[in-house]
Amino acid sequence: MKINTALILCAGYGKRLKPLTLKKPKPLLKINEITLLENWINLIQLLGIKKVIINTFYLKEKIEKFISAKKFNLNIKIINDGKEILNTGGGILNMINSSNESDFMTLNPDTVWDKSYVDVIKKMEKFYFSTKIKNILLLVNANLSFDKKLKSDFNLIENKIKKSNQNDLIYTGCQIINKSLFKSYSVNNFSISEVWNELISKNKLYGYESSEEFYHLTNFKVYEELLKNN
Repeated sequence: MKINTALILCAGYGKRLKPLTLKKPKPLLKINEITLLENWINLIQLLGIKKVIINTFYLKEKIEKFISAKKFNLNIKIINDGKEILNTGGGILNMINSSNESDFMTLNPDTVWDKSYVDVIKKMEKFYFSTKIKNILLLVNANLSFDKKLKSDFNLIENKIKKSNQNDLIYTGCQIINKSLFKSYSVNNFSISEVWNELISKNKLYGYESSEEFYHLTNFKVYEELLKNN
């Protein structure tokens, strides 16, 4: 078994990256002369995933125009959040509701992905299906983060995610999730962290640790440093 559909979160305002995002949505910012959005789609193609659903809200027309002009060799569907932005949880649920699939890979717009992640994501996918779990988050040790000020959120014990006063791991922005976890939720503004915290309380939130270097667009200053580094 494998993931057939990837969800890309593209609705946010990108407030921490102002003034760059005043007229351009964060997914269309560039690293190494390639937009973040195209970078993510390239990764999805390398993973062998054929369908992509993108959610939009802020400056949605620019993302729609970009996708239309690029003519990617993928089945790409764009879903608008509606009258109000839905946050990460609501946005994911809204995209899930537009598909007949049960399992999805989600990608956040804050991470700079490259082909070095393909192997570890495929291993995470294999673990997900072989153990018949309903969720798994790709995590990385804070020591591997380009942004040394980025806060660690989790610990991992035998692939189960815990929280403590001394957390070592950061969520990379990639997860696999089953739609059944949203049974008690409706499409509105809520964070995916609500789903995670509920699962942690039941000892049912799973993780997979990556050993790849982690590049995260935390804010405008970090973005400038990334540009100098590449």
